[in-house]
Amino acid sequence: MLKQLSKVKIEFNALDARSASALEFLAQCNSKKSKASNPKCEISVKRRTDKTPPLISVTYTNGKEDSFDGSKLSTQEIRKSIVKKSEAIETEEMFKEAGIPWPVIIPLEEVEEAKSTPFRFIKEIVRKS
Repeated sequence: MLKQLSKVKIEFNALDARSASALEFLAQCNSKKSKASNPKCEISVKRRTDKTPPLISVTYTNGKEDSFDGSKLSTQEIRKSIVKKSEAIETEEMFKEAGIPWPVIIPLEEVEEAKSTPFRFIKEIVRKS
């Protein structure tokens, strides 16, 4: 989970019941498996005493930042969002390492050709465009 993250900051009030997902996320970040995936990732914790909702802020290796309201999102939802964005960063890096420009632009002829393929999901993508 930490592989594409450079920083994680978790702010919460330990006495606030809304902090459950932030505390669980912190526990996941501190697991051996997570730390082994990126030992350079900075994890900081700020304990609060006010009624501010728990906040999880992350900085990806590409410099982009994201924040999650721990009172409104479950640990799974936060984790899924981070993993999804991390996978996109990883894909972009793979294309760049291979010397292929990112984003990949598919010529219109190929898109039109794909309409006749048996893959329905391609047709759905074309319809949404």
